[in-house]
Amino acid sequence: MSAPVQRKLTTILAADAEGYSRVMETDEVGALQSLRAGREVFAKFIERHHGRIANTAGDGLIAEFPSVVEAVQCAIEVQRELSDAHSRSPLRFRIGVHLGDVIVDGDDLLGEGVNLAARLQSMAEPGGILISQQVYDQVQKKLSVGFSYLGERQPKNFSESVAVYSVGTSADGAAPEPPRERVAEPPPKSKRTKTPVDIKRRSINEAILLGVLCALLLAADVMDGGRFWSQWAIGLIAFIWIMRAAPLFARGWFRPLHVRLAAVIVGLALINAYSWDGRLWVIWPGGILLLVILMGMLRARPH
Repeated sequence: MSAPVQRKLTTILAADAEGYSRVMETDEVGALQSLRAGREVFAKFIERHHGRIANTAGDGLIAEFPSVVEAVQCAIEVQRELSDAHSRSPLRFRIGVHLGDVIVDGDDLLGEGVNLAARLQSMAEPGGILISQQVYDQVQKKLSVGFSYLGERQPKNFSESVAVYSVGTSADGAAPEPPRERVAEPPPKSKRTKTPVDIKRRSINEAILLGVLCALLLAADVMDGGRFWSQWAIGLIAFIWIMRAAPLFARGWFRPLHVRLAAVIVGLALINAYSWDGRLWVIWPGGILLLVILMGMLRARPH
């Protein structure tokens, strides 16, 4: 009888050496020495922040931490030390951090949580750190670094897009010292970024205000004899709102750009209907834009 599957919620740090295969082609011994040196740096800071290394396959590694803050702080300190040693090493590392559910297989970790951390790492710049929305929610008020919202990204082999943030560095390119080492002055406030929740809240507020405006325009139109001149103003207001709120309607392969193009098609169709003269001219620009949307969705699908 097979053992039951064990799961747990944990913070996963995934890292790999960018361009390792290329460096191996030119200097195998030097590449191996640089990889070992990099792993020593990771091991030192992972242990310092109470994490553990779960896997070191190839030129990458997977580590887990009981604390989200400690995991991100570890990533910052690792990149700082590796950046200081970059002049002596041809390798630079990329890091991804995600908080998610994983499957425990002995000392190894498996599952979608690990896969997403690895995908974040693969999307990071050399020397950079990318984190998921779940990690950002936990650390954005606890670490004195800047965070940049990079938007919704489509990780390879994932059916849905995810919100991605990059972890900033100080002006000289190095991450700041850990908060516990600062005594003389309080840490600066972290940079405020617009999250998907902020965008949704803003769009709802705008929809309420614009809805009231459209109602007033329609009432004025009726009082003016019902000549329906308000349709143009109301249509323009709705079009502008959809352009701004497009990320709310994006799902999977249907990106914000596709939402905006679809809104243009609907707008052209309404103009054609409002100014009807017996010609259905909207099928030409609408057909071209629809083809652009379909091609974009095919390109956005995971491979």
